[in-house]
Amino acid sequence: MNRTAVVTGSASGIGRAVTDALLARGDRVIGVDLRNADVLADLSTTSGRAEAVAGVLGAANGPVDVVVACAGISGTSPAVVSVNFFGVVELLEGLRSALAASSAPRAAVVASSVAVHASDAELDQACADRDEASARARAEALTEQGHGHAIYPGSKAALAKWVRRVAVTPEWAGAGIPLNAVAPGVVLTPMSAGLFDDPRMVAAMDQAVPMPLNGHQEPEVIADVLAFLVSRENSHVTGQVVFADGGAEVVHRGSAQF
Repeated sequence: MNRTAVVTGSASGIGRAVTDALLARGDRVIGVDLRNADVLADLSTTSGRAEAVAGVLGAANGPVDVVVACAGISGTSPAVVSVNFFGVVELLEGLRSALAASSAPRAAVVASSVAVHASDAELDQACADRDEASARARAEALTEQGHGHAIYPGSKAALAKWVRRVAVTPEWAGAGIPLNAVAPGVVLTPMSAGLFDDPRMVAAMDQAVPMPLNGHQEPEVIADVLAFLVSRENSHVTGQVVFADGGAEVVHRGSAQF
């Protein structure tokens, strides 16, 4: 039976690869992005998220079987935490009832291997409290203090913690919805393309995200993992952060973490 899937960030990168993978197995995909998508929406704003949810529900015209939240941005602006954390969480919560109406609902998000790096406690708490204004203010302060590099990993760490926190609640597990995250290493996408033009940036990336198994990855590698997590076959994997990062997380944290 064909399933109705929603993919954010569907116009490029991992989102495009996931869209192609789901289409190839016969799913109907509703893409959400700023452009070149079925539903056009800006997930950096509360109103944009509401528009995205309304657009998806209208396009689905019934239950939603799959949601894969791939939309994300990098950089040192407050928009990073708005898109990467609040944009993902609010969209998933807005579609949860439509997922619960499916006979085999599944949801997954894209975190990051760099989420294991120490994140800013204030930013983390603001995300946990769902206080976007405070999270953005803290992001601005970090940039002003020369620590803007902490915003991206902080946003992804907060997202991974949210998945771990809510996946086993009545609203998700109790409704039969497996919810998981994939944490990639360095992915060859349009978002990272410019970094490869500078050998110093490549060296910095390889230090931050060492990938002993097969090095930098194509978006299709992550799409394959996400496709399993949102497949019918995944009935019991939930609340997991799957590090599809060539071993980077193990290099950083060692065998004590499992």
